[in-house]
Amino acid sequence: MYCDQEEDRRDLFQEILAQLWKSYPSFRNESKFTTWMYRVALNTAITTFKKDKRQPDKAGGIYENIQLADEEYDRDAEEQIKLLHRAVSNLTGVEKSIILLFLENKKYEEIAEITGITQNYVRVKMNRIKKKLKVYMNLEE
Repeated sequence: MYCDQEEDRRDLFQEILAQLWKSYPSFRNESKFTTWMYRVALNTAITTFKKDKRQPDKAGGIYENIQLADEEYDRDAEEQIKLLHRAVSNLTGVEKSIILLFLENKKYEEIAEITGITQNYVRVKMNRIKKKLKVYMNLEE
């Protein structure tokens, strides 16, 4: 969600691995390892996204190259997914991270731990994000 080109995704993956390697000594076992890993990856992705967004040749058009699996092609489902991706692209970095974690079936408690905000604030943000997504998706239709 933070990169539109395959090459940029590979670069981001490499940057995340480098940040995980550099940050590992700071892991204090105060949370699950996967939670810590998500947080480092998320921070790296958001930082890279913000940096790339400032470069005019990399901004915009994030979701044009999306390809779906060939199993049982459903044009309506594909359009809905594209619509959702375009709507998500309008969210801020933190909002994107929250909705993506939610779509990965993470519980609010784990989202709070990963993003570093309270569980109640995650709930508030999710309600606001859902409203924003509905507006964006209705505008696109």
